[in-house]
Amino acid sequence: MPELPSSSPAAASGELREELREEMRGPVMWLTIAREERRNALNAEVIAGLGNALARANADTAVRAVVLTGAGTRAFCAGADLQSGTSFKFDYAAPYQGMANLFRQARQSTVPLIARVNGACMAGGMGLMAMCDMAVASSTAVFGLPEVKVGVFPAQVLSVLGGLLPRRVLAQMCITGEPIDAAQALALNLVNRVSDDVDESVDWLLARLLDKSPSAIRRGLYTMKKIETMAFEESMAFTESQIGLFALTEDAAEGQRAFREKRKPQWSGR
Repeated sequence: MPELPSSSPAAASGELREELREEMRGPVMWLTIAREERRNALNAEVIAGLGNALARANADTAVRAVVLTGAGTRAFCAGADLQSGTSFKFDYAAPYQGMANLFRQARQSTVPLIARVNGACMAGGMGLMAMCDMAVASSTAVFGLPEVKVGVFPAQVLSVLGGLLPRRVLAQMCITGEPIDAAQALALNLVNRVSDDVDESVDWLLARLLDKSPSAIRRGLYTMKKIETMAFEESMAFTESQIGLFALTEDAAEGQRAFREKRKPQWSGR
């Protein structure tokens, strides 16, 4: 098991709090990349901060969802911060890198992750969007993989984006570097919903999530993600055992009792 990103000294500083804002809105953790002057581009501290926040969200059963977004209206995330001049330089002796570890964490998350794409979603920003379980977008958002324009390729992003886009569409975006608009992204099922008011879409999605069983969602996401790479027979054997575990939860008993009594369930999350 690779070591997950931990909080760096910057994570406890005011600088990181300014660059990655964290806010609890009821049971929902909101994470906002607040580097508007850099089109919310990623640096090592923000990546580590995101990993730290996801770890805490998954450790706290009171957190029902995580919304990831960017500050302002111009950009969700423009990818790596090219102004630093060190965006693609790593410790090559280290087998695991920060962005890859963040994608690993997202794959293991049993808290639903929602991308609020409020503007340009480019390069590594496409990775952040794709690592989320669901995504809503502003009608003015654009999506692109422009890495070839600066001499690199969206390598790590392919691991989380490959299952979301048709092969030829993905190849075109990677090889030409040209973007698609929000309407095209919706038609390709890259996002769940597009609206002029992106917050209305977030509220719409959260309203349909937060009244459901917390335990069913957590174990359900675990099940969905585990079977993604399994062969059919392996998948069936795994899901056979999982349905029995779902039925043993307090939420399952309460949900079925509420159905019979024609009332709203009172979820315990257990």
